[in-house]
Amino acid sequence: MATTTELDDFPALTERYQRELLAHCYRMSGSVHEAEDLVQETFLRAWKASAAFEGRSSVRTWLYRIATNVCLTNLENRPRRPLPAGLGTADAMAGDALELDHEIAWLEPVPDAAVVVAERETIRLAFIAALQHLPARQRAVLILRDVLRWSAAEVAEALDTSAAAVNSALQRAHAQLAERGLTPDTVEPDLTAAQQQMLERYVDAFWRKDVTSIVGMLTAEATWDMPPFTSWYRGKEAISWLIGTECPGGSHDMPMVATWANGQPAYGLYLRTPEGDFKPFQLQVLELDGDRVRHVTAFFDTTLFATFGLPAGLPDDRT
Repeated sequence: MATTTELDDFPALTERYQRELLAHCYRMSGSVHEAEDLVQETFLRAWKASAAFEGRSSVRTWLYRIATNVCLTNLENRPRRPLPAGLGTADAMAGDALELDHEIAWLEPVPDAAVVVAERETIRLAFIAALQHLPARQRAVLILRDVLRWSAAEVAEALDTSAAAVNSALQRAHAQLAERGLTPDTVEPDLTAAQQQMLERYVDAFWRKDVTSIVGMLTAEATWDMPPFTSWYRGKEAISWLIGTECPGGSHDMPMVATWANGQPAYGLYLRTPEGDFKPFQLQVLELDGDRVRHVTAFFDTTLFATFGLPAGLPDDRT
């Protein structure tokens, strides 16, 4: 009697592993759009090679091995995807001109709805940005060892190298992240009542463009960046100036729609048009510290609204 495996029902296989492989490819690439293409390439290669699968590992491990090598090929000769604060430039002061750079391939956020909820602690924006500082193979080793908890021998087989080389690469990766003070912080899956109330005030303050209230919800050393602008800001005074003078909306011009990105609360911010309706303006991803906001990354790539399932526009509230 022939033995059946998961590979015998490929549509079910792709559905079963789609979300976790997307998270894996996103950690490697730093781009949700690239990750989607990489997952499709992974399944295509797996389908072509399915007849040669010998069952020496689980199908899941086999798929991760294929996905990792697809990602490594994709990353060859490509620059890392940074956030503005990761470019090595000093924070901007209030009054400084905003610097724009569309040539940089920026780090992108990923919708929580697209990945496995249990993995949210390893898709934090800070962690993904930290991974971008590592060479591609070190990045792969760190993810396979620290995130997927593979043994050194399993990683060595996947990357066609030795266990000693894997352990050496992992040590170098840990040292580089420690030197930069970058760690994968744990994410609590649910907001506390105090955090939820603060976020409701945050949304209301933007709607009223009450800059004093907005910065009052920030930590003293809060930071704010806005890809594709290379400028980034630290501290309440600089952020207050930024929102008050550089944000084009006025009172009742900036509604927000809530979502989740990278295991963090996020908001699609809309801007009123001359006709009175609202168009996508920026996607804000918030990092919290207790009941305060420690960091905001405001992505100006409005194509992300569709990626996150956010409305393409909001109606004129005056009607």
